[in-house]
Amino acid sequence: MATMSAADRREVLRREYNANLAECPGHEILATLSDKWVTLVLSALADGPLRHSEIARIVAGATQKMLTQTLRKLERDGLVQRTVTASVPPRVDYELTELGLGLLPIQRAVKAWAESHIAEVHAARARYDKE
Repeated sequence: MATMSAADRREVLRREYNANLAECPGHEILATLSDKWVTLVLSALADGPLRHSEIARIVAGATQKMLTQTLRKLERDGLVQRTVTASVPPRVDYELTELGLGLLPIQRAVKAWAESHIAEVHAARARYDKE
């Protein structure tokens, strides 16, 4: 078994938690959460389970394909649970898991920040575009 120097251990730790590196856990999750459709679907499911068609009505502008891909991505990551009820036609509901529910306070904080600072962002954009 090879031993590692203190410098080598520090380098390993630095690389593990550097969000600018592709293999960083934060980078991996941020790539998913920065998708606007993910944010909108999580928000739609905040109040409880919904069917695909209900989510589509709430998340305006999402194509059926995009919505399906987003729900699959969220299900794969453990943020959304898909439940199929045997009926004719089969009923499929989507709901946030405990892991998904844990994101809601963060998402709401970002939304609140955006709402309270949007005028400043618009002003900054206008100044930048004017130059």
